[in-house]
Amino acid sequence: MRRPLAIAGSAVFFILAPGVVAGVVPWLLTQRYGRPFSSVAGAVPLGLLLVVAGAAVLLQAFARFALEGAGTPAPVAPTERLVVGGPYRYVRNPMYVAVLAIILGQALLFASWAVALYAAAAWAATFAFVHFYEEPTLARRYGDQYEAYRRTVRGWVPRLTPWRDTRTSDHMGRDRRGRLNRASCAPWR
Repeated sequence: MRRPLAIAGSAVFFILAPGVVAGVVPWLLTQRYGRPFSSVAGAVPLGLLLVVAGAAVLLQAFARFALEGAGTPAPVAPTERLVVGGPYRYVRNPMYVAVLAIILGQALLFASWAVALYAAAAWAATFAFVHFYEEPTLARRYGDQYEAYRRTVRGWVPRLTPWRDTRTSDHMGRDRRGRLNRASCAPWR
């Protein structure tokens, strides 16, 4: 897939999937954000932090699909390469974690049990999709590369340190693009 088409496809999917799941549905559940902000101490700043951080991770993850993977997050237009950079170095499902953070942030902002219950239902549906469709599909498509990544990077709880794929380095410590991979270099370099 050409890069401009991958970017356009990712942008359309961004609006259709997380835009609806993390935007439109919570908007409707909070009476179009007409509810007052939460009066619970710390809920508003924590909610804002979750929304902003989730949006930042979500945008970065979507960009990775188009730029690193040469495809889109949509199952109908998958990536040509396994995406393992950026937020994917910390958690296998950063898009889903980010969307759930945005939804939970809105639940906190508006002290909305309806949005909190929706977040739980969204997580259950997402978990089932990942477990029964996405992981088997990625294993078939990317084989050993995905299995090595899957064994090392957790699906839902981010790592504290970024994962490095040492299998993609050559004996001189360079990755596929010829850049020096410091993690795999000999100590004298």
